[in-house]
Amino acid sequence: MKSRLKSLYKILPLVMLGIGMTACELDETVYSSIFTDNFYKTGSDAEKGLIAVYDAMRGLYGGPAAVMVPDYSADQVYPRAVVGRNTLTLFTVEPTYTTQRSAGRTNESPQQIWASSYAGIENANWIILKVPDATMDETRKKQIIGEAYYLRAFYHWMLTKNFGDVPIKTEPSTSEEKAYVGKSPKVDVYKQIYSDLDQALAAGLLSYPAVEKGRPSKEAVNALYAKAALYNEDWAKALEKAEAVINSGKYQLMTNVLDVFDYQTEDAARKENIWAFEVDPISPGTGHQLVGLTGPSGSAGVEYARTSYGSMFAYQDFYNSFDPTDKRLQLLATSYVNKAGKIVPQKDITPITTEGVLIRKYRDPVSTTGTIVNIPILRLADIYLIAAEAEARMNGGTAKAYGYINAVRSRAGLPNLATGLSKDSFIDAVLQERSWELFAEGDRWYDLTRTDRFLTVIPKATNSVYPSRPVQAKNKYFPIPQDEVNANPELEQNPDWQ
Repeated sequence: MKSRLKSLYKILPLVMLGIGMTACELDETVYSSIFTDNFYKTGSDAEKGLIAVYDAMRGLYGGPAAVMVPDYSADQVYPRAVVGRNTLTLFTVEPTYTTQRSAGRTNESPQQIWASSYAGIENANWIILKVPDATMDETRKKQIIGEAYYLRAFYHWMLTKNFGDVPIKTEPSTSEEKAYVGKSPKVDVYKQIYSDLDQALAAGLLSYPAVEKGRPSKEAVNALYAKAALYNEDWAKALEKAEAVINSGKYQLMTNVLDVFDYQTEDAARKENIWAFEVDPISPGTGHQLVGLTGPSGSAGVEYARTSYGSMFAYQDFYNSFDPTDKRLQLLATSYVNKAGKIVPQKDITPITTEGVLIRKYRDPVSTTGTIVNIPILRLADIYLIAAEAEARMNGGTAKAYGYINAVRSRAGLPNLATGLSKDSFIDAVLQERSWELFAEGDRWYDLTRTDRFLTVIPKATNSVYPSRPVQAKNKYFPIPQDEVNANPELEQNPDWQ
């Protein structure tokens, strides 16, 4: 089995009975102290409670809302318009999420991001409150608490980059007062994220490769810190933390970019994939939908998956934006081999457009009970580009900034970036490099919104399937699920969605 972390998912229903809650349940039950007061007494309790904190990742990446919500909103990939999946692309999402709910697609909606993130935060808060008094090995106790702080920071970051000002939850819902929390300004959310990551760094988390699969290494904490600081426009902190990862020497770029996403080289690729959503091919196990969504319809038994549906494609213009010599272009395809061994040309890839471009990052042609392809969350190429952007934001296109972006370009088989670029032009180049490097990994939308470029970029990201994409200023952040607003008297809807 790939990880003890995933094998423990099977016991989660028992753990979650007394720990996990979502806001929509609060009108009936604020808390249950009977279970929690008698839990977290031993090391075994602490480990099980920690697995409940990780379980929120299944809600985020199993659907996978954490990838599909931002990617369907951005300018790289688009969905086949089935069962309400196009509401993100057409910017017709509303606070009630009625389209997704009626179509059974809440697992692919902003609502899922909200619910899963706060479930994870609630469970992390119980760990942070209760585990210090557990009778267990002190070193492991400290690490468990550190992992909880890391995950709480990650979930708060997931929330603020999607919804802006959000409630900060640092205590479990042991009373109505603690359960009902109003929104805090985004600047305060980032202060809390920083504080939690500082706690995680002080907890003695292991460095790669000693860290167990699926758990954050010490370097992963700095990687998340760097990315959160970048989004917070805290350029000095972003550079400091990115360089801490790079200079640690613990991680390296894979020589061949294709190996980063090949299920056969997954273990070797951990030297670049700092933290990922780990999946398991056993049933019930842990899986996600990207393998089935990104493969062509009816591709059973060939290069993409045993079963795929042809529901997620790359825009032709995005495909055309690559230099033909860019090795990352091989992670997209305009033809495929069908079950009969014949090449299917681009015009026949999908019935919805003759310009269908397939995404090859999540291919898994061998699994039968579930996918074995992990979803990268933090990887070293991203950290190099964070360092390049943060350095340029402060000092322009310095030799250091060029060195960081050229490390990624060199691996892609591209020449070094032309020297002498202005500060703005260099930053534009970094953002473009991020688009090519990180496509279909749930990243691009946030690059567009954090730089306020989405209003100019998105209207140009069209095709015959989506000839018009009426994005508005209010779409920078998603509306808070109305169910949550109705359940929490302290919570107000985002102003643009009122």
